[in-house]
Amino acid sequence: MSHSKRKQLVFTVKDLCRVCYTCVRECPVKAIKIINGQAEVINERCIGCGNCFMVCSQGAKCFLKTIKDAKAIIAENEKVIAIVAPSYPAEFTEFPDHRQFVGMIRALGFSHVCEVGFGADMVAREYRKLHDITLTGGSISSDCPAIVFFIEHYQPNLIDKLAPIASPMVAMTRIVRKKYGNDSKVIFIGPCIAKKAESDEVDEVLTFTELRELFKERKLIPEKITPSDFDPPHACKGSIFPVSRGMLQTIELSEDILTEDVIVASGKNNFREVIKEFENDLDSNHHLELLCCEGCIMGPGTTSGGKRYSRRSIVSNHVRKKLENFDFEQWERDIEEFSNLDLTQKHNVLDRRIDVPDEAEINKVLVDLNKLTPQDHLNCTACGYDTCREHAIAIVQGLAEVEMCLPFTIEKLHQSVMDLNESNKKLASTQQALRQSEKLASMGQLSAGIAHELNNPLGVITVYSNILKDEAPEDDPIRKDLELIVEQAERCKKIVGGLLNFARKSQVCLVETNMVDFVKQSLTSIIKPENVELIFEYNTKKPFAYIDVDQMMQALTNLEKNAVEAMPQGGKLTVSLTDNLYNVIISISDTGIGIPKENLEHIFTPFFTTKDMGKGTGLGLPLIYGVVKMHRGKIDVKSNTDPAEGPCGTTFTITIPNDLGQ
Repeated sequence: MSHSKRKQLVFTVKDLCRVCYTCVRECPVKAIKIINGQAEVINERCIGCGNCFMVCSQGAKCFLKTIKDAKAIIAENEKVIAIVAPSYPAEFTEFPDHRQFVGMIRALGFSHVCEVGFGADMVAREYRKLHDITLTGGSISSDCPAIVFFIEHYQPNLIDKLAPIASPMVAMTRIVRKKYGNDSKVIFIGPCIAKKAESDEVDEVLTFTELRELFKERKLIPEKITPSDFDPPHACKGSIFPVSRGMLQTIELSEDILTEDVIVASGKNNFREVIKEFENDLDSNHHLELLCCEGCIMGPGTTSGGKRYSRRSIVSNHVRKKLENFDFEQWERDIEEFSNLDLTQKHNVLDRRIDVPDEAEINKVLVDLNKLTPQDHLNCTACGYDTCREHAIAIVQGLAEVEMCLPFTIEKLHQSVMDLNESNKKLASTQQALRQSEKLASMGQLSAGIAHELNNPLGVITVYSNILKDEAPEDDPIRKDLELIVEQAERCKKIVGGLLNFARKSQVCLVETNMVDFVKQSLTSIIKPENVELIFEYNTKKPFAYIDVDQMMQALTNLEKNAVEAMPQGGKLTVSLTDNLYNVIISISDTGIGIPKENLEHIFTPFFTTKDMGKGTGLGLPLIYGVVKMHRGKIDVKSNTDPAEGPCGTTFTITIPNDLGQ
């Protein structure tokens, strides 16, 4: 097994890997490791079956090419023998006459071209002997190197069940060296990747697809090649070896339904299932003929896209036609010539199993994957593993990643989308608040300027109008006019005061206050009709905050008064008090008519009001806004006027720091 020690049989082209996990799903020994979303082949675990190479639609899996090494052997040696696997008719269908095919191979520089099918004939005789003499305990065929690697690496307890018989390739290598000299170099040509790591006795291995590359590189044209036949010894029924049940055909055995002493299985799932059942019944007399792929005619070293049953038919027809004029007497003499050749093969335990993690580690990963109950184990195989538990085990072993779980990843994606939508909503709300703040700041500067300019003349008007009023006799008609001037001057002074408060020109006197008691007190000062229900709720761990009691009381009672006025038909006024680590939060909610969406942007703008003429100045909410800002807080409003979208009503939320340092 020098190749498996020196070089990796299958590897990943990372730039082409699309993270579909198909290779993980198809690998019978899970020799694929996912690292940062890239599928890498673990050489130590790989059995060279080539399944990952065959199923990768992106061409991200490649196998070891040995064309350069084979060409060097041919160039440096006079006697180089090509031994060709019996599945070649299924691959090279463009050669109706096999002699053209053999001539093409000779043209590459080979001194001899022989059939591995004769090695299969010899091996079949050994299997027949094994079958006849084995009375107790079954056996497993050893002609498929991937199956042998699987037993050696992952079922070492069955190593004694592997037939101690060389594969047809190794057998034919020994045969041609005996016939043509031990100094001969032997290159095997066949459909299998695992053959590249099977034995040191073979000098090099080429796949059928590599042979095609050599033909193309040398620009060989069949019409210009001298046809020739295979060199002896010639194969007989061993030529049927590459198809499923081929060995049974060669040794003239059948799967007897009554006795069932021979079981045939091919394919990554079937052979593992048979081996598992065989392991559980080691006293059985079953003989297993196993192939890792769907017969050698469908090996990874063949051209992709071939049809299995069509290829099987081609091989069968080729063998049938060959046997019509076959020289059986010469074949018997050849068999006799090599009857004493040692065709045994020793198999070694090369245990590469990974210990199963303890349950605590497995369960922790399952919890991380939100697999909390058996119902959460979907076992959808999207990750490449048959069950969620197997995936969790692979994660602990460092072979897989959490993100391979499709349902988990989709759930995380949905959560991310929801979080992103929530962030977008908050961002939109913040942007809206920022635009409103900028608008109000500009309005505040204008208001401050107007208030400053009007304050002094209003003071003069108020003082002199009061002096004139005091000097005017009680019965003088002008006194009423002076009283009206004084009254309106005082009204203007209040308006200017409101503008100053909105512009935050006033000072606050902060006092540590119990907010629960404070809110309760605010509710006692409002007048509500009987059809309005008042509810006060609080859930605070730190109810104290630093506020200007008079100004905040004015703001709070104004909001409560507005809420009552917004429910002319009655309703429910709910005042709630909560807190968090840094803030006290007061919410005033009503079930009234609500504020139209088109007015929400303007409610804190001075002189904007929806009340009837004479019932409001439009300075109430701007004054509240100014008070809250002076407390380094914020005020938000949500309102609905459409019953189809939910309950109607308005909620004002005041958030102020609960600490002087905030």
